[in-house]
Amino acid sequence: MSRNFSDWLFSYCDYASFTEAPRFMHFWSGVSAIAGALRRHVWIDQTYFKWFPNHYILLVAPPGIVSKSTTASIATNLLRRVPGIKFGPDIVTWPALVKDFAESIEGFKVDGATLIQCALTLEASELGNLLDPEDRGFIDLLVHLWDGSDKPFRKLTKGAGNDTVQNPYINLIACTTPAWIAGNFPEYIIGGGFTSRCLFVYADTKDKLVAYPSTVAPEGVSELRSKLVEDLVEISTITGPYTITPEAMDWGTDWYTRHNARTDKLKTDDRFGGYMARKQTHIHKLAMVIAAAKRNSLVITAEDLAEANNMVTDLEPDMAKVFAKIGLTNEGVQAERFIQFIEASDIPISYQEAYTYIYSYFPKMCDFNEIAMGAVKSGRIRIDKGFFSRGAPKDA
Repeated sequence: MSRNFSDWLFSYCDYASFTEAPRFMHFWSGVSAIAGALRRHVWIDQTYFKWFPNHYILLVAPPGIVSKSTTASIATNLLRRVPGIKFGPDIVTWPALVKDFAESIEGFKVDGATLIQCALTLEASELGNLLDPEDRGFIDLLVHLWDGSDKPFRKLTKGAGNDTVQNPYINLIACTTPAWIAGNFPEYIIGGGFTSRCLFVYADTKDKLVAYPSTVAPEGVSELRSKLVEDLVEISTITGPYTITPEAMDWGTDWYTRHNARTDKLKTDDRFGGYMARKQTHIHKLAMVIAAAKRNSLVITAEDLAEANNMVTDLEPDMAKVFAKIGLTNEGVQAERFIQFIEASDIPISYQEAYTYIYSYFPKMCDFNEIAMGAVKSGRIRIDKGFFSRGAPKDA
């Protein structure tokens, strides 16, 4: 077998690039599609545990900015055309998830042996439809499933007895807004490890303005779509353990040493401790996807690991922005919203216009003055002759 394209992810980004979403958001949507096609058929064996290529990818953007659900569905619609790929329910409840898992069970051959898996891809245009952050049992299950443990999970469902799911595999892509995360993610989700297993793909600006995508899509886009599906079908047939080349092992060893020697703020911040501890796993999960996008051989090169590291690392500055909102009070969320309103404007905003924008949240002038002056003192915005603008004061 051979790839129609030298790199499926690169070709997919070209295919999807005629929308307003940034190219990196299309890249991660493509990653989810390949992870969904690979399922538990491939892995990296580390003797005491295995890495599988599933991902929890959250597309995060303010409402109406980059059409998050459209961006995700462009990729998942390709995956839906691959025979044998199973999707979980749109709105997840324990009974619905267990039922879909039970129905997804299948066997596959690796070197003559038959292995069993229960693999599902979950897609949600609204993360809030997929999970209830207050449901600790379900959050703990998602933590368990991401790790790819060989241990079956059991769930006692009302009226249906004790259901057991063998070798579960969940691949997840969902869309949400910074405000939803701030208002619904309690602190324990970070401490419990769920967010450390997620990759937050954040965008707050359109890549370009595209009023009618059909007018800018090139000729032959339908043929390109068909070839992408053909390649995804081929990717879905790859089975067996990935081998890390000696050069890649050297690269990974050097990275691991340097990573654990870091003393920067991201490494020492308690909110990011779990993510930093799992960054090696994130990189190797992505390296399998990148390798599958390029070749059928079960080999991971140093270039694959380096590319995976770059892509994951590039998410970190914006992950910090998303994490910073978790645990904020409603006043804190709205204060941040006010600051972003000022920062997003290319021209100074009058005091009256700024107050009108935030009035419904801070109807008392004294409260507005307090958050406005706090933002000025922090250096995020400035005020000059009754007008707000981005940046520090002139005499800073």
